[in-house]
Amino acid sequence: MDPSAVSMDSGLADVVTLQRRQQARMSAYDEESFFFDTLSEYQWARDAAGLAPTTLDSLIKPVIEVCEHYGTTPWQLSPREIDRYFAGAGKRAHSTLRSKINKIDAYFAFLEQRYAGEIMRRFGAAVESPIDPFNRPRHRGDFGLRIPPSQTAMRSFLGRWREDLPNARKHLVACRDYVMTKIAYLSGVRAAELCGVCLGDLQWEHGQWGRFVVTGKAARGSGPRPREAYMFQEGRALLWWYIEEIRGEFGDDVEHPRAPLWPSERKPTAVAALNLPIAPAIVPSTFRRALHIAAGRYLTGPVTDLFPHLLRHACATHNYERGMTLWEVQKVLGHDWATTTLRYLATAQSDPEAVPVAASSRAAARLVMDKGNLR
Repeated sequence: MDPSAVSMDSGLADVVTLQRRQQARMSAYDEESFFFDTLSEYQWARDAAGLAPTTLDSLIKPVIEVCEHYGTTPWQLSPREIDRYFAGAGKRAHSTLRSKINKIDAYFAFLEQRYAGEIMRRFGAAVESPIDPFNRPRHRGDFGLRIPPSQTAMRSFLGRWREDLPNARKHLVACRDYVMTKIAYLSGVRAAELCGVCLGDLQWEHGQWGRFVVTGKAARGSGPRPREAYMFQEGRALLWWYIEEIRGEFGDDVEHPRAPLWPSERKPTAVAALNLPIAPAIVPSTFRRALHIAAGRYLTGPVTDLFPHLLRHACATHNYERGMTLWEVQKVLGHDWATTTLRYLATAQSDPEAVPVAASSRAAARLVMDKGNLR
């Protein structure tokens, strides 16, 4: 064989190999760039659908997390790789794992709808979600029954605590914690909602007894939403006493609408925009701890401890037992769906046999009222 021919063949092979390596590098670069382009477009699409900015950020994090772990793009992932990751390096609490896997699955639904054909043409990969019937987590739900204290036990608890307020080592703090607890019980608001209330959120003229504005829990990716919570007659009188007698002792910011309704004991901090030192608000963990201590001292009966969300269950259960309809309890709790409210009424002591009698009594009362109006 001619040595020069061998040399030429060898040189040509080197050129071809170099070209293929360069094409492979370019292809890998293009594939990664294309991947990040799809992530951006997915966020734009969900932004157009009205999701909150914080939700948009969380949508793509699990996808990037798994792809960085394997050093690949989503359409190259297999169900087996997803299994290994979430059973090993990515193992988390069940609720966190379920959330991440569902977000990965939702991203693949977007890819399949918009980019399946282009990904096949450009990279030769079929777009198919690695989340299959075998690794898709089932929503087991919270089947723990939250049993609130009875109405009698709650009245006794609040009464004993109120009577002992003058003996508290920190009188102002004890009064604040007591009023917070009772307002949480009467209104059914969550701890985070209650801690975020400012003085300007008190709407004394709204409704019959006044309302107060809280920033509610986020729902379906829309972000936190403000809503009005109910004071009721008892809560209005208690809040009025608290504002007049207690709140002003925590600082000089009682006249400012952005000052917290429930200030902490920490030193007020100057707010440049307000030109006024504002007391920091109490945080949910502090409220939770105070409620736990008070329950140990004053709560009697089979339920021996309290936490803020159990007060919400007690509010729903006791109002339903006192005659509120399901729709009215739903309004108090700020739920969009009655099925959510029903979970709070699992321990309600209601009598189905008494419903027809009560309905007949209400109908008779309305008939009498209507006849009186006609006169």
